[in-house]
Amino acid sequence: MARLGDLVLKVRSKNAGPFWITIDIFCGTEAAYADVSQKLETQRVADLTGTPLHLVKRFDIAELRVVKLSIPRPVVQGSRDDRDMHGAALAVLIDEMAL
Repeated sequence: MARLGDLVLKVRSKNAGPFWITIDIFCGTEAAYADVSQKLETQRVADLTGTPLHLVKRFDIAELRVVKLSIPRPVVQGSRDDRDMHGAALAVLIDEMAL
């Protein structure tokens, strides 16, 4: 199995406000987008991030060749228990995911 990060241009995660994190998967080519869009299971992302499936929002945007996932932050951004203020750490986990 290939690593997701080897198939796409970039995987980025970032804040989407104090309560959400957004993960963007920039595929680059139509072929890569079709492959990722078909093979990436939302359930696997939910399991990897520890998020209940019904809370994961997924957007497949063919025109931009992007798969976007939004998940609620485990704690409010900037709170005492927040260990990833910018939401950037999830990109590494998704990038290394086998597809």
